[in-house]
Amino acid sequence: MRIGFALPQFHRQAYGIARTAEFAREVERAGAAGLWVGDRNLAAVRPRVGYGGQGTTVPAELNPAADPFVLLGIAASATERVLLGCHVLVAPLYPPVPLARSLTSIDLISGGRLLPGFGVGWSPEEYEAAGQDFTTRGARMDELLDALEAIWTTDPAEYHGEILSIPSHHAPLKPGRRPRPPFYLGGRSERALRRIAERGDGWLPLCAVPSRVDTDELVAQRAFIDRRAREAGRDPSAIDTVLRVNVDAGASPDRVAAAVRTIHERTGIDHVMVDTMYAVETVDGAVEWALELTGLVARG
Repeated sequence: MRIGFALPQFHRQAYGIARTAEFAREVERAGAAGLWVGDRNLAAVRPRVGYGGQGTTVPAELNPAADPFVLLGIAASATERVLLGCHVLVAPLYPPVPLARSLTSIDLISGGRLLPGFGVGWSPEEYEAAGQDFTTRGARMDELLDALEAIWTTDPAEYHGEILSIPSHHAPLKPGRRPRPPFYLGGRSERALRRIAERGDGWLPLCAVPSRVDTDELVAQRAFIDRRAREAGRDPSAIDTVLRVNVDAGASPDRVAAAVRTIHERTGIDHVMVDTMYAVETVDGAVEWALELTGLVARG
């Protein structure tokens, strides 16, 4: 079982980001497999759509949100072994050229350890603030993947789609991982699952312990991905899975370790990333949590 942890980024942990390098080194030393970031450009005061696309409320824990690219860059320079992942970046919010440049830089700093994960998000206000059309975010994501492929694998590079257009330009600086960093994709809708099956190198589902652990849903989603991958002429076994585990307030490391073991037994998922923003308020607490949970999972 591989287990990684979210970097201090949201809620009260965000106010401790000056200790990002310390957190990254301590968690790597404890045996973690990866360090991860999420993405929130803003938290609307009166959201039209709620967290995860449901209701009309957003957790207050997401109000303070540190920059994911800066945090990954710090973690990249502070560590030597762990994966550096995004679970997830709301990728269609970003222009493809600066997005590619930021991710390329992080991958080079880390020596090829970047695992970029993308999703389309659920907040109309985030798209409004970025000057993007919320209703075309899925199509924009599809074109963004094509644009990143071009930027990362050709020189000169260019891309021309219905939404995105990038003129021919010199693109000699490539990521450390060849031919490109993998595309890990999140989302629960049928369209998102089809995109994972047809384009993704990895799938990024999520759960919350103990409030939302639905192993039947995870199994059904994976079966859909595998079926659509075969229909597209792809090998389903080539599509990796990393499960996000959001820890509810009050949950203990023992309870999360037990849930992770149960999920593994019922779904086969053997790689998780754990985010303690709802359960732990300080960087010291997040480090202690990570060390304890890593030990519990290692002991089985």
